[in-house]
Amino acid sequence: MDAQCVHAIAYAADGRPMGTGRLLPDGHIGRMAVRKPWRGQGVGAALLAALVDEARRRGDEEVILAAQLRARPFYARHGFVEEGPTFMEAGIPHVLMRRRLTGPAE
Repeated sequence: MDAQCVHAIAYAADGRPMGTGRLLPDGHIGRMAVRKPWRGQGVGAALLAALVDEARRRGDEEVILAAQLRARPFYARHGFVEEGPTFMEAGIPHVLMRRRLTGPAE
């Protein structure tokens, strides 16, 4: 699906990648990752904001992601709401999270 996705990559001043994420055609956000030296410095928030902004720009009504359980607070701070039971993906517990981009829940 990579060729059909919108990719966001954050680079440090020296050109090294700090983090990445992607937006699929169906509004799913995935492959969010920030390298350890840059965690907690707003890199993930900036990447997520760029992907949400792109989804809004292209007219998506919502964005959805599968959050690792330890990342739930991060996504909740950015307007995502948990939905459904916990499930395993790649041997890691996840939960579906959704954020409306239109209407009163925006």
